[in-house]
Amino acid sequence: MKHYTNSDIKNLDKLFRLNLINSCTGYKSANLLATKSKSDQTNVAVFNSVHHIGSNPAMLGFILRPTTVPRNTFKNIKETGFFTVNHIHETMIEQAHQTAAKYENDISEFNQTGLEEEYLDDFFAPYVKQSSVKMGCRYLNEYHILENDTILVVAAIEHLYFEEGIQAPDGWLRLDDAGTIAINGLDGYALPVLLDRFHYARPGKEIKSFFKKE
Repeated sequence: MKHYTNSDIKNLDKLFRLNLINSCTGYKSANLLATKSKSDQTNVAVFNSVHHIGSNPAMLGFILRPTTVPRNTFKNIKETGFFTVNHIHETMIEQAHQTAAKYENDISEFNQTGLEEEYLDDFFAPYVKQSSVKMGCRYLNEYHILENDTILVVAAIEHLYFEEGIQAPDGWLRLDDAGTIAINGLDGYALPVLLDRFHYARPGKEIKSFFKKE
């Protein structure tokens, strides 16, 4: 088995280290965060750091890299308080990846990539029309991570939309049926396939599958 020590990792070529460490922690969520400025300039960008924070109240978070360079997404969120999180569908991975390009502030990634803006229920920020799972979010707080000068943004989920047919009777969403993809590292896109789903685990109790018959 290949082995790297912390010292080995520090001495690696920058790009090699970037690829290695971004992929070794496993598949990450693949989302497009969409915002709009006070002057109605829209912005959409790919993020692989969106994660669950809590269910009651419903909250999510994401990580922002150091703000030593302009971050239009963060600027718009701080100015307006709103943004949307949109799952990347398997049919839109090229357009989603292109949003990582560094466009000028007055250029909307929507216009450059073929992704379409969609406004729902008078929410301020645009959604991505092609996305099959999307959330309207409101900024709550931010936490500075001192160790690498990044920011954890925490937000409330104000609206949730998803395609009919992907929800189980107990509320769970089957994301492979939604065509939701995952990110491997920074630039690899994968379509996960559900293998099984299990009932709540309890000490001394047999594990039971939702799908396999007894």
